[in-house]
Amino acid sequence: MAEAKKKAAKAKDSSKEEIKDTLVVEAVKDDAPADIKNTKVEAVTDKAEEPEVKEDKVTAKAGKRSTKAVKESEEKQAKRERKATAPETGAKPVPGRTSKTRAERAGKKYREALKLIDKTKEYALPEALELASKTSPVKFDASIELHINLGVDPKQADQNVRDTVVLPAGTGKDIRVATVSDDVSAEKLFAKLDKEDIDFDVLISTPDMMPKLGKYARLLGPRGLMPNPKSGTVTTDIAKAQAEAKAGRVEYRVDQSGIIHLAIGKVSFGKDKLSQNADAVMASVRAAKPASLKGIYIKSLYVSSTMGPSIKVEV
Repeated sequence: MAEAKKKAAKAKDSSKEEIKDTLVVEAVKDDAPADIKNTKVEAVTDKAEEPEVKEDKVTAKAGKRSTKAVKESEEKQAKRERKATAPETGAKPVPGRTSKTRAERAGKKYREALKLIDKTKEYALPEALELASKTSPVKFDASIELHINLGVDPKQADQNVRDTVVLPAGTGKDIRVATVSDDVSAEKLFAKLDKEDIDFDVLISTPDMMPKLGKYARLLGPRGLMPNPKSGTVTTDIAKAQAEAKAGRVEYRVDQSGIIHLAIGKVSFGKDKLSQNADAVMASVRAAKPASLKGIYIKSLYVSSTMGPSIKVEV
């Protein structure tokens, strides 16, 4: 049975070859009509070229880019060339927005105060403090602030400038001081802290009470109220620390940009009191210069009132 099937398959193949040869012979006969001749030759030729078409398809699958991909690549290249050769133009204006300076956007009082300041001049510190008081644009008793730009790297621990200073003329604020020196005072304070009732501006503690205060670090820390030895709020001399806090002791430190921002008094203080406080702060900042620092320490100094224009001070 198997042998019979094999013989039948061979006979079929041989018959196909004979038909193909007959078509070729008939196509090349001189007396055959031209249209039949061409048709038969083309048919045979198409059959012979089928393997080549298959090879082309295989090559495309192996990594040959299609016509569509080539066209997209050419369009992207042309777009890049147009951008490179096109003239530079400014950013398109956003509807509803104007490129006004801060002074132009500010109120009338601020603009009038700004006219009193010569931006090309560096003022002496006492003169700058007096001018800052005159140029305060608000109705309330604004604070006078110092902004000291230091040439330090706050990321380095030895250049993270931080200290406390007692302002001779005070801060102009009523400072509320809380103390933790024994179990009795701790019990009263902790009862308020459990309710998140904070009625003080400064908290002073003895070293032995600090472990008990640790549970309130998340409450006090973000508010800057957690006692710290560097700020003088962790000490055995509670009475002295309390007197200094009420007298006007303030803490300063550089921010991430290396700048100290510190309020040194109120507009109502006048030139003399503000000068006393400013001199005390600048003396403390100069004394806190890191030993590892190379180059300029105090890069610039500005004075301003709350919401008022800044005044550059000669260093």
